[in-house]
Amino acid sequence: MKAIVLDQDGLAVTDMAKPEPKPHEALTKVSACGLNRADVLVAAGAFHGAQGGAGTVMGMEWAGEVEAVGSEVTNVAPGDRVMCTGTAGYAEYAVSDYGRTMKIPGNNMNYEKAATLPIALHTMHNALVTAGQLQAGETVLIQGASSGVGLMAMQIAKQMGAKQVFGTSTNAGRRAKLGEYGADLALDSSDPSWVDAVLEATGGDGVDLIIDQISGSVANQNLAATKVRGRIVNVGRLGGGMAEFNFDLHALRRIDYIGVTFRTRSIEEIRAIVAGVERDLGDAIASGTLNIPIDKTFPLDEAPAALDHMAANAHFGKIVLQA
Repeated sequence: MKAIVLDQDGLAVTDMAKPEPKPHEALTKVSACGLNRADVLVAAGAFHGAQGGAGTVMGMEWAGEVEAVGSEVTNVAPGDRVMCTGTAGYAEYAVSDYGRTMKIPGNNMNYEKAATLPIALHTMHNALVTAGQLQAGETVLIQGASSGVGLMAMQIAKQMGAKQVFGTSTNAGRRAKLGEYGADLALDSSDPSWVDAVLEATGGDGVDLIIDQISGSVANQNLAATKVRGRIVNVGRLGGGMAEFNFDLHALRRIDYIGVTFRTRSIEEIRAIVAGVERDLGDAIASGTLNIPIDKTFPLDEAPAALDHMAANAHFGKIVLQA
């Protein structure tokens, strides 16, 4: 089969043996793959603790048709259309744990659209609902809202009953589109006055919950924009992994600051996250209420160009590979 492999010289199209599913795995004939920021970091050798190194098959999410399943798999069967997460997805065939394999709803969703959903759904449901403890009627700010996962976060927040949703983007064109995906107020996180705008919109209190994909450059502004006894969930560090931190303001506002990642989760934890998505969001997925726009599609052979397009940070929504 054809696969996109990270070797000593970068990414290469390689021919390799089709994987065999283990007892807990499903083998899928891949039709489409979703790109993620972590893929760029892995390709650059900068994502410590994740898959990486020469010989790594790239890719973290994909969609396609199940070809075979292991003896322990009962939730999907050969012939099912599925969307999956795992490793080694940039290939003509990939295997995923049964708990990371979700059926595509029977609503005529194509494989390209399905491939945009799993990581965004899993990441942001976990960040908002499990780690962030979002309650109906609360206010939420999504830092980095124009990314695929950011757009999904705003939609999930609305779906779960948030009263107000704020989203940030440093790009004016992308910022103008945030309202289509749930933002009641779109803000420029590179302009320090965004904090004042949040405080004004919340009667001086600040938001109940921030989902932060930027970190570094906005860390202390986040503290100022969060209400007393609010929560900040650290999902990403696009604005830097190191920064000064105002510990006094953190203590003064009694903020819960929570870090999340999938890199240190057990497979049992991930299975529980996916089950939570299906429980809370299954109907919204099936109805098409939750969706992410596709910015651009590339053939599988052009994975390096697709990753360059993502690294340029000029896209809105998701980038997809067609296998």
